[in-house]
Amino acid sequence: MSLDLQTTDAVSIAAAVQTGKISAKAVVAECLQQITVRNRQLNCFTAIATEVAIADAEHIDQAIAQGDNPGSLAGVPFAVKNLFDIAGLTTLAGSKINADNPPATKDATAVARLKQAGAVLVGALNMDEYAYGFVTENSHYGATPNPHNPSRIAGGSSGGSAAAVASGLVPLTLGSDTNGSIRVPASLCGVFGFKPTYGRLSRSGVALFSSSLDHIGPFARSVRDLATCFDVLQGVDQSDPICTHRPPELCLPQLHQGIEGLQIAVADGYFAQGAESEALEAVAKVARALDTNSVVTIPEAHRARAAAYIITASEGANLHLEKLRSRPQDFDPATRDRFLAGALIPASWYIQAQRFRRWFSDRIGEIFQNVDIIIAPTTPCVAPKLGQLKMVIAGEEVLVRPNLGLFTQPLSFIGLPVLSVPIKSSTALPLGVQLIAAPYNEALILRVANFLEAQGLVL
Repeated sequence: MSLDLQTTDAVSIAAAVQTGKISAKAVVAECLQQITVRNRQLNCFTAIATEVAIADAEHIDQAIAQGDNPGSLAGVPFAVKNLFDIAGLTTLAGSKINADNPPATKDATAVARLKQAGAVLVGALNMDEYAYGFVTENSHYGATPNPHNPSRIAGGSSGGSAAAVASGLVPLTLGSDTNGSIRVPASLCGVFGFKPTYGRLSRSGVALFSSSLDHIGPFARSVRDLATCFDVLQGVDQSDPICTHRPPELCLPQLHQGIEGLQIAVADGYFAQGAESEALEAVAKVARALDTNSVVTIPEAHRARAAAYIITASEGANLHLEKLRSRPQDFDPATRDRFLAGALIPASWYIQAQRFRRWFSDRIGEIFQNVDIIIAPTTPCVAPKLGQLKMVIAGEEVLVRPNLGLFTQPLSFIGLPVLSVPIKSSTALPLGVQLIAAPYNEALILRVANFLEAQGLVL
């Protein structure tokens, strides 16, 4: 049996491997061959783990031959943003400076959990330096172009993760999201990008950017792949102080419960302005499919975005302050300049931003007392061109880098679970729509996404 790995989802690959229709080694070898050939143009991977991947695949085949269950993701190739520790590889975090570090001695918790479920790690993926960006135009490791149009950006900072799934190199990847770094590239590349609740998934072994905002999460081509991956990744982790209190809630068994009884509303105000018409039409299309006319106003979202910027820049600058002093020339210039600006932010601004964060969280909590799911655009436009500095959005010229996170940043600010769903549109380039829920309500988000997928709205 042969599989078209560019279109087959992870669950189907695992089923074929588990039943002996194809070997894990054959799947992984084909995947590695495609990466070797196509990554020259796609520039998704910064490292390819060929020997280890083949050896891991052989172990899975041996386990199956012995009648053992290798896990729900048996033989599924996956890759991770190069800020996840991979045993034997140096964790770059998109930087030149980190390349001087010794190799990691063990896998990040998330990587280890996917491997325990039978998934096979095939490499590390390109990103914006230190996860500070929305474009994945890295001055050290090159730009990752959009698989739908190589003259366009893939988005960032997890651009390699989104593009690797969109191009069919691998069915599953992991990324990180501080202000939209999973959802923005998912939208621009036309794949699912899932940011669970802050603290839901372990960040142990992940190079952080802004600790009070950072999340990790998966990219995939199907909702069932997302649910399967998320269920594998869940669980307390004593090595991550923010991931020590929440027991797993399996989402995969809940996918087909439907949306009956769910209160779904569209975010208006801030989330209905400052976007191109195609982004707003994608939201309207989802609202029609979900048969909702309800709207909600998220108050002071523009202030939430500003406060998130202050916290991000301050925490990121503080984390890299020593290297900013000793090796400023070795940073990506775009990253360095924003870190230097962050280092100059007064402490009183940071404290006030954190105070506002609590107020904003309380207001959103009040909304979720009456609403289960909120819908909003993911990005204000389709992918801009590589190297483009400014863009026109709703008739106004704005900078590309900060404004791609216009609709994602206020939601990261308080750690809400959010999924960017790739929606079919009249444009030649993809766009995503965010499904937003109260903390720890990932299962509701995935149920709604599964309904949209079944309706044929998803790319």
